Amino acid sequence: MLAGCSSPSVTSTTDSAPVEGTVGGEITVFAAASLRAPFTELGARFHVEHPGTSIEFSFAGSSDLAAQLIAGAPADVFASADTNNMIKVADAGLVAGDPTDFATNTLTIVTAPGNPDNVTSFADLANPDVLTVICAPQVPCGAATASVESATGTDIPAVSEESSVTDVLGKVTSGQADAGLVYVTDAAGAGAAVTAVPFEESSGAVNTYPIATSSTTDNPDTARAFTEFVTGPVGRDVLAGAGFATP
Repeated sequence: MLAGCSSPSVTSTTDSAPVEGTVGGEITVFAAASLRAPFTELGARFHVEHPGTSIEFSFAGSSDLAAQLIAGAPADVFASADTNNMIKVADAGLVAGDPTDFATNTLTIVTAPGNPDNVTSFADLANPDVLTVICAPQVPCGAATASVESATGTDIPAVSEESSVTDVLGKVTSGQADAGLVYVTDAAGAGAAVTAVPFEESSGAVNTYPIATSSTTDNPDTARAFTEFVTGPVGRDVLAGAGFATP
């Protein structure tokens, strides 16, 4: 079924190791909103490999997911779009073992198709006549945006700050904003619905995505199997196809 650290150390991505025990039953995966497309595909592929399993996904901003987990929401796996929110969850004792970095992502500007406002640089977003939407600062894409603003001395007079990168994209594709800052993967997934405007300063604010099994899971074998599926060869191929880079 597919639906919508006390130790801060993070291990590097490795090939999947054999999973011991019984892999079956249902797990719930909390994942950053920017992972919706590749994780949905990985969930389907995981089910083919393990027919006795089902995965329920909850996609949202990483900060919202972390807050839900700390408040007691049940989940078997957590995949964050940054290390800070993973550390918060781990510090609450909710992570089993060390998280594993499995992908990276960078920002790009998106505009309406054809870029009617002629946005060509990050600095152009400081123009108040260009209605720009960004992520809230507590969200990984918002933290990356703030980092670029600080590094470049650019102040974006955003018309709204959204709780997830997909909400930013939605504001642009619906015509409610002239421009937005999203991940390159979101721009690629939107296809012809937007025009992407890369900017060189984005290389200074790369987000690293960690994944971990929950320490409170009732199905540790299946949770660990899915985590290793994501960090293994199939996961790397699917993520690369969606535009993610390796850590």
